[in-house]
Amino acid sequence: MRLDLLPDYTMAMPSDMPGPILLEALIVPHSSLSAAGRRWLMLAMVGLCSLIALRFWFLGAWPIIGFCGLEGAAAVFLIYLNGRRAQGTELVMLGTDTLRVVRTTPSGKRSEVTLSSAWLTVLLEEIDGRVPRLLLGLREQWVEVGAALGGAEKLDLAAALKQALYQARNPVFDRPDPATRPPAPST
Repeated sequence: MRLDLLPDYTMAMPSDMPGPILLEALIVPHSSLSAAGRRWLMLAMVGLCSLIALRFWFLGAWPIIGFCGLEGAAAVFLIYLNGRRAQGTELVMLGTDTLRVVRTTPSGKRSEVTLSSAWLTVLLEEIDGRVPRLLLGLREQWVEVGAALGGAEKLDLAAALKQALYQARNPVFDRPDPATRPPAPST
């Protein structure tokens, strides 16, 4: 997975969020092969399974041919599923008032969850021997984000979300604090 933290309005998606966007993270699954590379890999798998089946045919073990065909079909199907899944995205946008999580499936269907950011909690749930879960939520409503991210990327995203929430809850104003203002000169 690739995690892009975008600090400003850089997404090409229309946003109806009130106020400024404090954090925008686009999560895109990692894909090491292009579409052409996947096709070549599928052809190589089918070719190797065909060579194995041909060898067993010549040895007289012709029932093995069906198993080699099933194995090749399963490998091609799994490579196709992996490539298809790499087309989905997840967008996490944190504004001053709301958090939006927009998920787009590989087929183009979009689902959206909106939460109030006033009492939003960022929870990194540790599970022994597994990648931790990153949960965002309120009392009753929790949303898991970055399910396909690795552990280090989830830690980075959780830290960025906590930092953005801290900045939203503790604004810094341009005017100086009266307690730190130097005393007025006496005349």
